[in-house]
Amino acid sequence: MTVRVLFFASLKEAVGCESLSIDLPEQLELSAFIDRLAEQLGAHAHQALTSESVRVAVNQELRNGPQVISDGDEVAFLPPVTGG
Repeated sequence: MTVRVLFFASLKEAVGCESLSIDLPEQLELSAFIDRLAEQLGAHAHQALTSESVRVAVNQELRNGPQVISDGDEVAFLPPVTGG
């Protein structure tokens, strides 16, 4: 199964890319998906992606609780936004 992953703003620099596709052998809970993604991207990426201030959207809907990542899903990581 293939999942499209998007990184926005400062997270692009933290993980070293704007987007990628990741192939998984099975569906995963979001937390397990993030762990698998971090294995591919490195420890620095895991720290950036699991920060309390980072929001995760699955198929363009923000998620707070448990979520299963399935074939064809789009997972976006959104850093905090400031402005004035």
